[in-house]
Amino acid sequence: MDAQALFGATATAFEFAGVAAMAIGFVVAIGLALIAWRRQGSGAAAFRTLRESFGGVILLGLEILVAADLVRTVTSTPSLTDAFVLGIIVLIRTILSFSLQIEIDGVAPWRRALVTGPQMLARTARSAGRTPDGTGEAPGV
Repeated sequence: MDAQALFGATATAFEFAGVAAMAIGFVVAIGLALIAWRRQGSGAAAFRTLRESFGGVILLGLEILVAADLVRTVTSTPSLTDAFVLGIIVLIRTILSFSLQIEIDGVAPWRRALVTGPQMLARTARSAGRTPDGTGEAPGV
C-alpha cells in the first residue's frame, strides 16, 4: 500500500468515525433524555438533556470531520484551490461549532466566565459557612 492510499484510507476512517460518533451519540442522547424524563418526570428536563447531549455529540462529530478534511487536503497534491476549499469548509464548520456551543451553553464563550463566575463564588461562599453536616453550626453548640 503506497502512502497516498494510506492517507486516503486514514481520511476515510476519520470521516466514518465522525459520522458514527454522531449516529451513535444520537442514540445515546435519546437514552439519556428518556432516563432524565423517567427520573424527573419533566419533559423540559428531558428536552434540555437531549439538546445538551446531542449538541455535544454534533460538536464532536464536526471536529472529527474537520480532522478528516485536514488529512485529505494535506496529503493530496497541493493546489491553491484545494487550500481555499479546505479553508471554506473549516470556516463553515467552525461557525457551526461556535453557534452550537452558544446554543448549548446559552451564552457566548467570552461571557461564560461572567455568568458562571458569580454563581460559583456565591455557592462557595454559602458552603464556606457550613459545617460538614450542613447545619452551619459548630459541633457541640
